[in-house]
Order: sequence, then C-alpha cells, then structure tokens
Amino acid sequence: MNAEGLVEVVLPGQVEPEGLEIRHGAVPVAGPGQVVVRMEATGVSFAEQQMRRGRYYDQPPFPFVPGYDLVGTVLTTGPGVDPGLAGTRVAALLKVGGWASHVCVDAADVVPVPDGIGAAEAETVVVNGITAWQMLHRKARIRAGRTVLVHGANGGVGSVLVQLARAAGAEVIGTASARHHDALREQGVIPVDYRAGNVAARVRELAPGGVDAVFDHVGGRSAVDSWRLLAPGGTLVAYGSASTRDDTGSKQWPVLKLLGRVWLWNALPNGRHAYFFNIWAGRALSRSRFRARLRADLTQVFGALQRGDVTARIAARLPLTEAAEALRLAESGTVAGKVVLNP
Repeated sequence: MNAEGLVEVVLPGQVEPEGLEIRHGAVPVAGPGQVVVRMEATGVSFAEQQMRRGRYYDQPPFPFVPGYDLVGTVLTTGPGVDPGLAGTRVAALLKVGGWASHVCVDAADVVPVPDGIGAAEAETVVVNGITAWQMLHRKARIRAGRTVLVHGANGGVGSVLVQLARAAGAEVIGTASARHHDALREQGVIPVDYRAGNVAARVRELAPGGVDAVFDHVGGRSAVDSWRLLAPGGTLVAYGSASTRDDTGSKQWPVLKLLGRVWLWNALPNGRHAYFFNIWAGRALSRSRFRARLRADLTQVFGALQRGDVTARIAARLPLTEAAEALRLAESGTVAGKVVLNP
C-alpha cells in the first residue's frame, strides 16, 4: 500500500472559518462496490458557507468533514469493482466528505472525467455544472430564442448557467454587481446591477412581455419578484435562500416557506410553473435512476467544457490545509468563479 496518510478538514460546530480543524489518519480501505479516490481538487460551495453557520437544511450533525464534490484519481478498488478503474480520473458528487486527501466512494457514484480536462477545471463544474444543466434543461427546458433571467450571474452556479443558456441560444439577462458587468457583456449577457435597487423594474424595461425563465438562488422577497417577472408559460426555478444565510432561527423555515409558495404558485391557473430545485431529488426513490441522470448530465457538462461552451472559472487555488482561508475568500463576495482546494 502507499505510504501516504489521510488529511481531512473537519467542521467541528458552528465556527468562524478559523475554527476548522485539520485531522490526520489512515487512508480508507475500499469496501465491496467502492473505490478510494485520491483527491486532486475539491472546492468551496455555497453549501459549506451555510453549513458552518448550521444553516444548510439537511446537513449532518457536527462534527463532520464538509466538501460537496471532488475530482481525483481512483487509487484502489474494492471487491466487485472493475480493477481497471484504478488510475482513472473521476468526479463525484458527495454533499459532505470532499475536503479530504482520500475519499471512499461507491463506484457507481463516480463519473469519468474526459482526457484533456484538468482536475481543477473539472471541479468548477461538478456541483455547479450539474445544478445549472438540470435547472436549464430538465426544469425550464430552455430553447433558442427564449429570454432568461439569471440572478448572481457571476456566481458559482450563475456563471455556468449563463454560459449554458447562451450555448442553447437563449437571450440572457444577468444580475451582478457593476464590477462584473464588462465580463458579462463579453459573454453576450445583458447585465443588471442588483445593488442599484429595483431590479424588477429594470428587467421589465428589457423584457416588457416578461421572461421565459428565472433562476433564483436568493429566495425570500426575490423569489416573489422573480415569479412576477415571468411571461405566460414561463418557469421559475428557485434553488436556494442565500438571503437568509446570516439569519438565526430555524434553518428549515426559509426552505419550507419557499416550498409553500412554489406549491401555491403552481396551483394558480396561469400556465406558469415554479420549482424548488434540489440536486438530490429522486435519490431516495430510485438510486439507479438518480445515478444514470447525474452521469448523463455531468457528461454533457464536461462536453460543453471541452467544446469551449463553458469556461472553467477558477477564482483561486489553495492547499487543503488552508481551507479556512478558502472559505473566507469564497464568502467575501470579491471573487468570480470557484475557490478550489488542492491536496
């Protein structure tokens, strides 16, 4: 066996980023149907920012190792797994556990990364890419000539969303702070400054008949405005409650309130649709179907990355042991793209 040891980052409780702990141990052993992946890149998602505040709606009890996804190379295979998988670069969606040098994963949950895509590049589009792809194509079913509104167009999911929407031939209006507007214009996006107030009025000027889809990660008041901006037959895809990140009280309540609104909106007889997107939906009902869909969609996203339809946006790369600094940077709102952790 290799002489490497396990290094992992532990979230011990509701702490400031500096409260993260580094733990050392033995490299895990692959059980039946499993592989051990040597991590090459993981990253900071919005989920970890919520988790450290105890605000992610279905996070495990503390302490745990965060890390929503990872890219790495299969080191060893367990019984019942094709030994030929060893040495393959793969991506995995985990929810927790990715901030570690070695991770044990079910072999059925890893998706091959095509040749020519670097680990950090691939990492930027795992959770963000699957989320963007599924919302755009499985929920909103966007086609060429449609107009969409993307909130947080320079964010992790938002930046992939706008690129995939443009590749699908849609007109894109994107909200972002002014410093990101030139970069958005270069991508063919019409930027709207969310800090300048009354975003809804500005969007109405740009799309008097309403927009065909809105992708909203803000929740709360924003989701209500987003619903009102829809054209007849339009779709709202809500996928978070970023506006409540720093709230106290129940972490379930913002999500339940949003789910209640979505249910109510869908009951209205106006041909519009609302979804609360959860990347894990359907997993409990049919694991094999969930895995097949995930593999198909991530393969599509990797294809878009290879074609240049999507550009990997790496905001910064830091070593795993500097996860606290990485989390601070991601939370600062000053970077565009994904903060990536390497071993």
